[in-house]
Amino acid sequence: MDFDRLGPSDPGGSSRRSTAPLTPSTTSNSSPKSNKKLIMLSILAAVLIIASAISAALITVVRSRASSNNSNLLHSKPTQAISRTCSKTRYPSLCINSLLDFPGSTSASEQELVHISFNMTHRHISKALFASSGLSYTVANPRVRAAYEDCLELMDSLMTTSSTLSNDDGESRQFSNVAGSTEDVMTWLSAALTNQDTCLEGFEDTSGTVKDQMVGNLKDLSELVSNSLAIFSASGDNDFTGVPIQNKRRLMGMSDISREFPKWLEKRDRRLLSLPVSEIQADIIVSKSGGNGTVKTITEAIKKAPEHSRRRFIIYVRAGRYEENNLKVGKKKTNIMFIGDGRGKTVITGKRSVGDGMTTFHTASFAASGPGFMARDITFENYAGPEKHQAVALRVGSDHAVVYRCNIVGYQDACYVHSNRQFFRECNIYGTVDFIFGNAAVVFQKCNIYARKPMAQQKNTITAQNRKDPNQNTGISIHDCRILPAPDLASSKGSIETYLGRPWKMYSRTVYMLSYMGDHVHPHGWLEWNGDFALKTLYYGEYMNFGPGAAIGQRVKWPGYRVITSTLEANRYTVAQFISGSSWLPSTGVAFLAGLST
Repeated sequence: MDFDRLGPSDPGGSSRRSTAPLTPSTTSNSSPKSNKKLIMLSILAAVLIIASAISAALITVVRSRASSNNSNLLHSKPTQAISRTCSKTRYPSLCINSLLDFPGSTSASEQELVHISFNMTHRHISKALFASSGLSYTVANPRVRAAYEDCLELMDSLMTTSSTLSNDDGESRQFSNVAGSTEDVMTWLSAALTNQDTCLEGFEDTSGTVKDQMVGNLKDLSELVSNSLAIFSASGDNDFTGVPIQNKRRLMGMSDISREFPKWLEKRDRRLLSLPVSEIQADIIVSKSGGNGTVKTITEAIKKAPEHSRRRFIIYVRAGRYEENNLKVGKKKTNIMFIGDGRGKTVITGKRSVGDGMTTFHTASFAASGPGFMARDITFENYAGPEKHQAVALRVGSDHAVVYRCNIVGYQDACYVHSNRQFFRECNIYGTVDFIFGNAAVVFQKCNIYARKPMAQQKNTITAQNRKDPNQNTGISIHDCRILPAPDLASSKGSIETYLGRPWKMYSRTVYMLSYMGDHVHPHGWLEWNGDFALKTLYYGEYMNFGPGAAIGQRVKWPGYRVITSTLEANRYTVAQFISGSSWLPSTGVAFLAGLST
């Protein structure tokens, strides 16, 4: 059975690929550590629900102007403001009903409803986390348990990340009064939709009470988040239909583009990614051989790193091959940077795979979700092999993440750009099927992207982008890169087809700009997922690429494919406009091109 050519199992494209049947275990016991974690999650969820309720009550006190005598009539007919607001959404009936049930909405203006829609969505996700956190005691099947744990992690991560939408005193922001906050809210909502998808995808090909209850807990949540995205997207003054909300901010000047590092950086940050390792003062050193001032494992280093750090915390990993289970920079580990001795010298590796009964999300050799994650001069690898199907080398769900001068090596699903805003610079990425995939807003710049030799009868697809909503500010931008065959593929020249990408979800969005393409790229360029699924709604663009594989004469004729000829349109997918709305990237010290210039 060709697992990799199966398309979506429903019209929305929620299913990515089926996997081999898994043999369930009949028993499982919850460890005290797991139970403690679940209790803490329950407490966290309860606190968040109370906080949301307080927020809603404050909105009611401040905004409400309705007479209590008319309270029974308010739920029968929406106000003009609610009707106009909900007309902009994809699910207007649900929008109206949900807003009518939320305190303060019936006396709110359209602008106030923008804020209320976010608070409402936040409250529903809090409730889903709270309802889900008590299900573990009924989990028996190891695959179901893995999917369930993924769901808790994803929802908990969302609620923790939402704290970035609060001011320094922890008070809820009035989004309209905070500079740059709209793009942060759009990113959070986009990630919320992605996290729900990832949660439910883990339960595919399973059945039972836990799956049914989890589906029930998330009922209508995707539609609610979609509505909130639409409301926020429509709240601006300019028409940026189909373009990320942060594109409303100014373009960087030519002086910014021409410098190796932006001029507004502090001296330490500006030099951090260019200095030799010997000149960098690391907070923790990892060495397999041990020694004074070092730890022997990356796991121990991550545990020692502070939570919620506001300064850059540096973990230096000396040369060696590190294979440790479940390496993860969690949501509370912020502004963590990993530095190695160089690609091929410091190697973080593993062999987890879907073929061994895990969810794709759980297979990563290394994963990062804490905001501000950075990595430099490291190889991330998954050596499970093509016959094991999905096997992730590096998964990043961190907002404002930077991966610099690293190797990401695997086969199917090697590089998982899961969610939020990310930047990859001067990396080498190796894989076969969908080996750059996910739903982040991500730019790959000056990277070498190598297609490897897959299993027999397989086709290579470089990207599988899974944007499911037209208002998500997500997509894959490949800018000034080199699309090349790995040596094993080059030796099989002409016998294996390689495509630039295929649409995982309905609004899949990927662009290649100013990049070299080798002759291993199929003349059609892009591969369908399943028949005509998403061919009208996707956005696949090519702008001024070159090389033998870049000829556009025989490219696909899909309605959603376009040869970009306008520099204005191409600029929408550059660093300056696609991911740098709040100018976060310059503070990392990584060299980058803000605009199209190479």
